[in-house]
Formats: sequence, C-alpha cells, structure tokens
Amino acid sequence: MKGKRDRLGIINDILEIVRDKAQVKPTQVMYKANLSHEMLTSYLNELLTKGFLVEHSDKAGRKTYALTEKGFHFLRDYKIIKGFVESYGLQE
Repeated sequence: MKGKRDRLGIINDILEIVRDKAQVKPTQVMYKANLSHEMLTSYLNELLTKGFLVEHSDKAGRKTYALTEKGFHFLRDYKIIKGFVESYGLQE
C-alpha cells in the first residue's frame, strides 16, 4: 500500500485529472483526487493563482477547469523528477 501523498503528489493528481478530461467540474476533481471540499478549494485556488489552471463559467454559473501551458509543463517535469528519484531508490 502506498503511503500518504505529499503536496506535489496531490497537485500532480489534480492536474492529471484536469488534463484527462480537458474541461472538468470541481466535484469530479474532488472525488477522483480523493480530497475534502476544503482541501480541493485550497489547491484549486493555489493552482489558479499560480497559472497552472484556468477557470471557465457557463451561463448558469457552473465552473469548469482546464490546464494551461504551465500546467502541462509541470506534469512533464514532475514525471521526469519522479523517475529520477525512483531510479536512485530515493522514494519513500
């Protein structure tokens, strides 16, 4: 069994969920990433502020999220770093 996810692991999970759906609702992210509403809100706000995600609203005010170019770059770089760490047996 895997241990607890670290902060970067959670961010990676959120960004992968958004990438795989193109446009995703917050509830979908919450369930697929296994986060509480409070944690989801905190992470989404951070990812929006730092430019990893962009928020869209439809006419009814429902929000969806999409990945920015910066978000795609994070996913690519995180995969490289994770592979490096695992190749040297440094993961927990």
